[in-house]
Amino acid sequence: MWFVFALLSSIFAALTSILAKIGIDGVNSNLATAIRTVVVVVMSWGMVFITHAQDGLTSISKKSWIFLIISGIATGASWLCYYKALQMGDASKVVPVDKLSVVITLVLAFVFLHEEFNVKSLAGCILITIGTLLMVL
Repeated sequence: MWFVFALLSSIFAALTSILAKIGIDGVNSNLATAIRTVVVVVMSWGMVFITHAQDGLTSISKKSWIFLIISGIATGASWLCYYKALQMGDASKVVPVDKLSVVITLVLAFVFLHEEFNVKSLAGCILITIGTLLMVL
């Protein structure tokens, strides 16, 4: 089931890029990011209340709060940079560079989470990096 959600995520991410590129025309990238963020916040809290997950707020550990907040900061920084890049460049070039996050995530998961990094992982990282370079150069 995780694969279905991951695939849907990639489809929505692709739509996000195209819709954002169209919508950002003539709009300050920081303002566009703020508008997008408000929509995401409303959708996220809506899902919390629809699924009755709000009861879990009190059971979140201090460690989880800290890492979720830091993750939120990283997300915000990513979105601000992404929208600025999207405003300045072609979506067909910005998106592949943004997707280098796959390579960076695999390396960080290996270093910090001690996840498996094998020949297939290495080959995938190399191919993604080469593919990105071919698309942007």
